[in-house]
Amino acid sequence: MNNMPPISRRHFLNSAAAAGLGLAVGPGAASPRARIASRAALGFPDPARHWRGESSVAAAMRAGVGPANDGRYVLNAGAGPAKAGRHVLNAAEAGRHVQQSGDPKAYGRTLAERFPDLRRHFVFEYYPWYAASPWRHWNEADRRPPIDIASNYMPRLGPYDSRSTATMEQHAKWINAAGAGAINVSWWGPGSDIDRLVPALMDVMAAYDIHVTFHLEPYRDNHAFTYARDIQYLITEYGDRRRWDCFLLLQHADGTIGPVFKSFRTILPPHVTDCHGVRSDVPDYAPAAAWREQTDRVRETFAGDFDRLTLLADSLDVAGTKVGGFDGIAIYDNFVEPNSWAGHAVDCVAPDLVFSFNINSGYDGIVERHVDPASCYEPPEFMPGRARYDWSNAADRDQALHASDARIVESFRSTVALQTDPRLTNAGRGFFLTYINSFNEWHEGDEFEPMKDRADLSAAELAIGYHNPYNGAYRLATLSALIGEVLNS
Repeated sequence: MNNMPPISRRHFLNSAAAAGLGLAVGPGAASPRARIASRAALGFPDPARHWRGESSVAAAMRAGVGPANDGRYVLNAGAGPAKAGRHVLNAAEAGRHVQQSGDPKAYGRTLAERFPDLRRHFVFEYYPWYAASPWRHWNEADRRPPIDIASNYMPRLGPYDSRSTATMEQHAKWINAAGAGAINVSWWGPGSDIDRLVPALMDVMAAYDIHVTFHLEPYRDNHAFTYARDIQYLITEYGDRRRWDCFLLLQHADGTIGPVFKSFRTILPPHVTDCHGVRSDVPDYAPAAAWREQTDRVRETFAGDFDRLTLLADSLDVAGTKVGGFDGIAIYDNFVEPNSWAGHAVDCVAPDLVFSFNINSGYDGIVERHVDPASCYEPPEFMPGRARYDWSNAADRDQALHASDARIVESFRSTVALQTDPRLTNAGRGFFLTYINSFNEWHEGDEFEPMKDRADLSAAELAIGYHNPYNGAYRLATLSALIGEVLNS
């Protein structure tokens, strides 16, 4: 069993609902039974809105594969590969290693020696889905931009349009200043509005020496069956046709180079059950064998083009990830806390999977305003700390800032320590990659993109109740210092 602290189903459902997955009901909504059975209520994607649905980890928890009866998070309990891994290193040992690996200069020197392109291995999750004319994403959850937006924080740039060159340039300046060398773009299929924005985004990022890779979103229910085609499209369109000016090609410790792709909703359960006990089929479920066919096809297509090609699944199901032909796991979920990562890293040893746990600032998701009384929705709680804050109170806002700041430090040092542990898979395979969640996922409140300083909020914005702290750039400053310690070791 992984040494992970208790995580209740109530807490999980709170988090999922806050990510736009809850049972929000607006005027003119359907019947209560129809609402219960809706895609959003079940955590399924809504591609028309660029709404991702639940991650693979969250979907597994909803299906009952996650929390065990004793309330502890367990995945693949009793599975041979996971157990076998514990003969090499157990989770408690790995956890102690993380606690004892407090000197960033020590592991910084190790990383710098092994990875000449080290800054490229720090990758921001990047969401170019915001629009201002008409409003898109800022107006979710019954918000009314530009004063009232779908975030607990008002951005320093205000509710911007992702298509704006000026916005892209400011983002690139902040990302570069933080020390990160790449972004991982939320991509919604060939020909989508996001896809059409990519060339301009890459032009700007190239000008600031930032490389670009992609995570594949669930833009259709059969997205698993277009996986190989989608990767071929991305490599051809944004690698070959641009002469590889800023497409991320990751260098591994043995000198091999190749692209890396991450995907969302990869290893899913076939069925989920809502809070009323109603069981539903997962519309974008694909068996592991189908994923294996796709990952094999990717490797066959590019066998002669790259030294190595890395495919990552957003899952903690190491058995399903291995059978599906993926190289490893890279989760998005900030509710999977850093003190549990050692156990999951150990689970990756026997199946020889790499792992990437994200640097994150916690979670402060938006709250639905119109909720069906028959639903299971409860407002989310701030993480880390899982405490209720009085956001009108300066002392509470400071406490939340310090909790978030501490999570950034903890998650940074934990993921780097685990990835440099010689007893675990990453060090043995010469792999290091850490995603930063996120640059600008404003709905979930985990953004590193600077917010307005509280003193700069207008009277109308203050009336909304935004959580902006006195220093709206504190997260980026903390991250920059941490990355700097490693890069300058």
